[in-house]
Amino acid sequence: LCSPQIKDKVLETMRLNNDLYRALEGHELELYYQPQISSATGEIVGMEALIRWNHREYGLIPPARFIPIAEQSGLILPIGEWILSSACAQNKAWQDAGYPPVRIAVNLSIKQLRNPNFIKQVEGALNKTGLEPRYLELEIMESCALKDTDDIAQALTALKEMGIQIAIDDFGIAFSPLAYLKMVPADIIKIDQTFIQGIKTSRIDEAITRSIISLAKSMDINVIAEGVETVHQHDFLVRELCDEMQGFYYSKPMPLKTMEKVWQEKIRGS
Repeated sequence: LCSPQIKDKVLETMRLNNDLYRALEGHELELYYQPQISSATGEIVGMEALIRWNHREYGLIPPARFIPIAEQSGLILPIGEWILSSACAQNKAWQDAGYPPVRIAVNLSIKQLRNPNFIKQVEGALNKTGLEPRYLELEIMESCALKDTDDIAQALTALKEMGIQIAIDDFGIAFSPLAYLKMVPADIIKIDQTFIQGIKTSRIDEAITRSIISLAKSMDINVIAEGVETVHQHDFLVRELCDEMQGFYYSKPMPLKTMEKVWQEKIRGS
């Protein structure tokens, strides 16, 4: 049975899918940036590039609404290539403008990693922009890393050999054995925000967070806490020697001009 609500949802999805084909050409896609902060110094050491869609009718559409559509349609490949090129170009532009050099983090789809041309796309983006590989961080969700582990590990190893930083996002939510960490050449683990949000209210979440930090340090892997929102979460992570933090406690994802203004103020204040 198809209710009016289901029908409306299907029609909206179909329209978004059709409009997404024109979004790239129409310059409707935009990158927002969220800083990653060193727990030891309080300085910005990384930026995560996050895509937004400025739809001409619906306004700003979050990625959770249109990325699944892009995945299903295959548009994630050209969109992902645009994100990669744009993020590398912007990071190099910041460096050329005198900003402190930091990593730029880009989220990957498993379809990108399965694309036989992906490695060449990354090489092309770095060569075209002049960005050094060490300033690029590629993030893959933990659940994706568990699929076709051998093939994914091979692609990630090739990227790491280029000098690119490899991060596992949403770490801890897949309830998977930790053995795959031996196969996936991770430089960074990002603790999922569901555990961070439980700090102060859940001893279990605190214990899991503490264990992930300890695991990462024992494997010489950098660890970033996602979704940090309160002073209690911040103080707990500092005590547990978490390397970096990211979340609303510092700032929301911001458009380019806002990000640069915040960054300039932080540089002047340091």
